[in-house]
Amino acid sequence: MYYGWIIVVIAALGLFFSGPGQTYSVSVFINSYIEEFSWSRAYISSLYSTATLFAGLSLSFVGRLVDKKGHRRMMSIVSFLLAIACFWMAAVSAPWMLFIGFFLVRLLGQGSMTLLSTTLVPQWFIEKRGKALSLTALGGVISSGLLPPLNTWIIQNYNWRAGWIFWGIALIAVMFPIAVFLIRNKPEDLGLLPDNKKIAGLKSYNHHNLKDDQVVLEEQKGVLETDWSLKEAMATKAFWLLLFCVTIPAALNTGFTFHLASIMEYRGFPSEGAAMLAASILSIYALVQFPSNMLAGVIADKYKTHLLLALIFIGFLIINITFLLTSNYLTAIFLGCIWGMVNGFFSIANGIVWPSYFGRKNLGSIRGVAMTAMVIGSAFGPLPFGFAYDYFGGYREILLISTIFPILGSIAAYLSPKPVK
Repeated sequence: MYYGWIIVVIAALGLFFSGPGQTYSVSVFINSYIEEFSWSRAYISSLYSTATLFAGLSLSFVGRLVDKKGHRRMMSIVSFLLAIACFWMAAVSAPWMLFIGFFLVRLLGQGSMTLLSTTLVPQWFIEKRGKALSLTALGGVISSGLLPPLNTWIIQNYNWRAGWIFWGIALIAVMFPIAVFLIRNKPEDLGLLPDNKKIAGLKSYNHHNLKDDQVVLEEQKGVLETDWSLKEAMATKAFWLLLFCVTIPAALNTGFTFHLASIMEYRGFPSEGAAMLAASILSIYALVQFPSNMLAGVIADKYKTHLLLALIFIGFLIINITFLLTSNYLTAIFLGCIWGMVNGFFSIANGIVWPSYFGRKNLGSIRGVAMTAMVIGSAFGPLPFGFAYDYFGGYREILLISTIFPILGSIAAYLSPKPVK
């Protein structure tokens, strides 16, 4: 069996363990902080957003380290440090501790673990990249579906500190040893080629030595993938339009998820059941996201990614409108379904577009900048929702304002076809 498929499983596990730093997990703890420390929702949102912003600004540095040190070493270090960050979060007793904890779990979990997983798989696949990334995304799907209800259960039956301790132990016991012993950086390290291809007369090759930094795989119809440096990529219009595109879902999804229980309560659901309803919506989201990932992987391998992205943003507009209209359990179920479907397509398109446009050689640096944009977007997501709630006493105004961004994203995606070097 081609070792790339083992890498897919490991990368999926990496996405799963990015969960403790993802908003769908952190958001479950917010009400506990409000109840125990009497901090306002806007205050916690500001700490979270500021910490996320600083974490995002650090990700371009992480991306360069991935290119320099390799995925195996970086995944080992990051998984261990994320465990330590979880233990830190379990000890929080003051705002400054919460700020540092938010920074660490966002940098190491939502940022670095996701960056490492989504840049490792494209090293091993070119023609089957969509399929491989769709299978990898299963780890994130399971994480987003499992962590909210599991965290809720731990908090209700034990306490919120136990939830963080659980994930710290799990990271050290599972992810850390797998990263140390099983990850390989790229197929060339094992004398293999991406997609397990064969080139007549060659057993292996090193794409860094090929003329003009091009990776040429010749088998009947042939495959061509051009490597761009970060500087070269940044000189293209497509790079900046894509950065704008990936920032929008990060901001919207984080704002929605961080305040999901509060939004459901605002929409008229009983306060005592709003948290469980929010967790249920995220579970539905996860269930729908998996088949959407698989379908998106097939479609993205066959059609132009920027056109797919343009259609995906129409889906984000529908999500926004659905939040405005949700008023009963049926519409809440529909919200979870459409939210999961659209994000399933987006996660695959986002994973494919960067290596497809700019190649494998400097993917860590390029995706590091993209992840910085995404994390910055997610940093600003919760803040306006929190202030809108405190100022207006609800979310209607901020949800109406937010509808403009999916429209802009669709236009930007349509105007960003693959650049030619």
